[in-house]
Amino acid sequence: MLHTSGKSLFGVTLYALLEPLPLGFFFAAWLFDIIYLQTAVIMWTKSASWLIAIGLVLAILPRLISLIYLFRGARPNEKTHFWLSLLAIVLAVVNAFIHSRDAYAVVPLGVTLSTLVVLLLLIANVQWVLRDRRVQGGRV
Repeated sequence: MLHTSGKSLFGVTLYALLEPLPLGFFFAAWLFDIIYLQTAVIMWTKSASWLIAIGLVLAILPRLISLIYLFRGARPNEKTHFWLSLLAIVLAVVNAFIHSRDAYAVVPLGVTLSTLVVLLLLIANVQWVLRDRRVQGGRV
């Protein structure tokens, strides 16, 4: 979905393939945190910590690609998407540290951070898609 004029086709393709993956992992971690709240089975919070770690690893390359394009004259919706996603990733790093503690210490801060990460990424993606749709339709 990156604006492709003056950008590498390989970079745009790689970005489009990898961009949705972290959101899926963070969303699954959020669901596991909610399940842990309901069941108190430690497996759920340990699984959530692994999902957060994998999501963070998968978030590195798309953020680097969008950082490069940010300095090459990205459109305003791409800049907003980048900054919201970056803020979500910073919160996810903090969340990974919270989830590394004892399972009982994860609640409520871990659930709150998981919720914020998912919400920020959803807002970033929705505003990006809606803005990109308006631009393509000729109504900037």
